[in-house]
Amino acid sequence: MMPGITLSKQWGAIALAALTAVAATSLATTAQAQSPGFYTPPAAASTSSPGNIVKAEPLTLLLEIPTPEGILPAAGTRIMYSSTDGAGQPTAVTGTYLDPAVPWNGPGQRPLVSLAPGTQGQGDQCAPSKLASQLIQYTPPLDLRGEYEIPFITAMLAQGIAVVVTDYQGLGTPGHHTYVNRLAQGHAVLDAARAAQKLPGTRITNNGPVALWGYSQGGSAAASAAELHSTYAPELDLKGTYAGAPPADLAAVLQEIDGTILTGAIGYALNGITETYPEVTPIIESEINERGATMLRDVAGQCVAETALTYGFQQTSSFTRTGEPLSAVIARYEVAARILEDQKLGNLGPSAPVLLQIGTADDLVPAGQVRQLAADWCSRGATVQLTENPLPPILPGLAVNHAVPYVAGIAESITFINDRIADRPVAGNC
Repeated sequence: MMPGITLSKQWGAIALAALTAVAATSLATTAQAQSPGFYTPPAAASTSSPGNIVKAEPLTLLLEIPTPEGILPAAGTRIMYSSTDGAGQPTAVTGTYLDPAVPWNGPGQRPLVSLAPGTQGQGDQCAPSKLASQLIQYTPPLDLRGEYEIPFITAMLAQGIAVVVTDYQGLGTPGHHTYVNRLAQGHAVLDAARAAQKLPGTRITNNGPVALWGYSQGGSAAASAAELHSTYAPELDLKGTYAGAPPADLAAVLQEIDGTILTGAIGYALNGITETYPEVTPIIESEINERGATMLRDVAGQCVAETALTYGFQQTSSFTRTGEPLSAVIARYEVAARILEDQKLGNLGPSAPVLLQIGTADDLVPAGQVRQLAADWCSRGATVQLTENPLPPILPGLAVNHAVPYVAGIAESITFINDRIADRPVAGNC
């Protein structure tokens, strides 16, 4: 595959306008408009079919959409819908549906993008649907949260494309957020699209075109959804998927992220593993030291900025009884290694075209495992475009080489999604 970067000036301008809109609106925060207990699932949620709406409520947005005609709003709805967890059991997931006021002037029915958020954290307060009314929220001393996917969301809504954003399992709802669990995330993304199409009173139909989009954690969730689509939600008219910097091989990511600004995200993953695989809880408890146990308790209630500030640049070897890094501890347990292997992407082929992006010097998500994912998908006959950002290493471990390719790649991702919705021909670079 030949690396390259394709940027569209048109969509670069839209993304810039979106960032400007965020800067203008995010300074005016408001109290969260949510009903008490919205995030507590009713008993009926455990028997509802995947993708069914459990409950919904109007959501006041602080989002303004810049368009050639002026500034237009979107109608927001906070939703709870049924999904399937990593163990194949019913679960309730929340999210946000954004219904654009802009007319759809493209071909066919108005499309829907199911957006898979990047790493938010593990505390219930980190759920994207809780932030939609505020954009930026701060709770002293260190809990700072912001909606960094607004540029893409705005670019979609400005064209009349609807967007649904999942919170994932356990983010807002009871239980640990099952961070980077392949099945739970993929199901949540697909079921969010199903739920949005079933929501009454919107400007989309129940069978219109769907696209998937995500970066980082969201990249792996979107990639998983792309793989699962044909067997889990084949009725969705999936046109294409953008998956930026996806953690496709958690064993490789564990070694890369250890000692970086996001070392604490490993704690998210361990907490999420015990949620889905309780049988490994005794292993974790026997291998971590008191400091490690404190870290797991702390990050379970934190959002990503606080986790970076409290556990950034620490080595996982300081959290284990033996002084080994967690990657070495996991390698000693067959069941633990198997769980990581179960999360690996690439064993199934996407049913629709996929754009993969990665920075060659990404300091959180290694480029090699993204290239391997592309190769695995190509070997299964999938249509795959792989774009590599050649930015040289800048302050390794600080996530600069993870964040800059995200911003630089937004324009290409928008063009790719628009082209798939329009059914334009696409050729992979396998």
